Amino acid sequence: MFQFVAGLIFVPLIIKNIFYNMSRNTILTAVALFCSTSIFAQGWTIDKVHSHLGFSIMHTGISNFTGSFKSFDAKMTSAKPDLSDAVLEMSADISSINTDNSQRDEHLKSPDFFDAAKYPSFSFKSKSIKKGSGKNYTVTGDLTLHGVTKPVTLNMVFNGTTTHPMNKKTMAGFTFSGKIKRSDFNLATSMPETMLGNDVTLEAAGEFAKD
Repeated sequence: MFQFVAGLIFVPLIIKNIFYNMSRNTILTAVALFCSTSIFAQGWTIDKVHSHLGFSIMHTGISNFTGSFKSFDAKMTSAKPDLSDAVLEMSADISSINTDNSQRDEHLKSPDFFDAAKYPSFSFKSKSIKKGSGKNYTVTGDLTLHGVTKPVTLNMVFNGTTTHPMNKKTMAGFTFSGKIKRSDFNLATSMPETMLGNDVTLEAAGEFAKD
């Protein structure tokens, strides 16, 4: 009888300890997760002087027409050294488009194309970055352009890191490439594909400095 009563007394204590340990472990796990994603997340800022954001598209079916955006910004955060968990954000000013022809640039800013007055910028934010073989990564995210947001996939090559010889900052280099369809973003809808191709090739190169 004594053993039975003692058992009744100790069972609640055992249960309490189990829940206490579970709570403590849960809290420790939450703290570790917070630390790995917040405290140790490293920021990277783009070096605009040594970076490039460009595009190309087929013209009349026989030539590859190219251009770039001169005013853009980008940042990246990551907690892992290989940047496989990185989050990349980019934005660019439509009015900074440059095709080496001022008359054509003004036309591209008009409602016939980008409509810079109504849609002054475009942006991209990654949702996932998956490491492939070697230096290759696959970046998926949302591109907002001409008032339309669509998912896009980019190829990224991580060229490695180095110490800048002048400012001694840690630098990381990347190249990006991918394709979108202008029809997906309602761009130049009056232009037939015999005049202007539907596939737009995106290409960028970026140097990022560790904050």
